[in-house]
Amino acid sequence: MTGDSFILLNDAQRKKAMLAVKNAPDGYVCTIKEKTRTIEQNAKMWPLLHEIAEQVEWYGEKLSAEDWKDVFTAGLRKSRVVPNIDRSGFVILGLSTSRLTKSEFSELIELIMAFGAEKGVQFAEE
Repeated sequence: MTGDSFILLNDAQRKKAMLAVKNAPDGYVCTIKEKTRTIEQNAKMWPLLHEIAEQVEWYGEKLSAEDWKDVFTAGLRKSRVVPNIDRSGFVILGLSTSRLTKSEFSELIELIMAFGAEKGVQFAEE
């Protein structure tokens, strides 16, 4: 048995999942969790980040969309910061957005939009 995964959309999928659990060898792990972010959510985030990158200066610097993603993800996740290897800077831990659930990703988009509104960013989608 390999890492089977089931999206619980209907009774048939639930039955397949229950059968897989019933037939799993001892010591296997079963996890039920919310689905991770969608492609549509990810596609919505990037234009917002690019517009913030174009319109907002952060402590005297213009940040890239990728930098802003890290800033917002750290804000959402309350990430930890540790010194880098040569102690010349810092590393923010736990920034991956690909592991966010759909609801967490929705919160991230809301955070980005609220910050943008606070800073007077004009979003194209509005």
